[in-house]
Amino acid sequence: MPETAHRPHRPHLPHHPLNALRAGAFSIGALLLLVGLGVLLGAPLLIPPLAASAALVHGAPRLPISQPRNVVGGHLVSAVVGFATLAVTGRTMWGAAVAGGIALITMMIARLPHSPAAATSVIVVLQGAHLLPFLPLLALATALLVLIGWLAGLLGPTAVRYPAAW
Repeated sequence: MPETAHRPHRPHLPHHPLNALRAGAFSIGALLLLVGLGVLLGAPLLIPPLAASAALVHGAPRLPISQPRNVVGGHLVSAVVGFATLAVTGRTMWGAAVAGGIALITMMIARLPHSPAAATSVIVVLQGAHLLPFLPLLALATALLVLIGWLAGLLGPTAVRYPAAW
């Protein structure tokens, strides 16, 4: 059988060093913006899953899981799952593990898969986060990641259009 018979189509960026530098620079810029805004607001906006989301938005902008509805929706759905799980289990590792799995199920049913977002539910449970201010700050942070991805897609000769779909 030919080697290409089993190769799925993979939407990726052209192999060019400028694409890697560009993706890294915009990802760093987006994450630094979250840190700076968090300092101004007196509340952290950068949580680890958002770094993974930024990597997807800038490093794999054509993947379905990198699209705005998946980034924003996936994190918000997963956070709600985390809060529901926290209400039932309290701050436990067991609850956090269950929340991660239920977040995946919920994102898939809602057609909002975004793998980094499963970790958001885990963070909610382990940290015992409060719905307010966590959920609005998460919405703001994910919207900013998408906005910066969109702006990055408009700039430069190596620009890769983002989003591929809303």
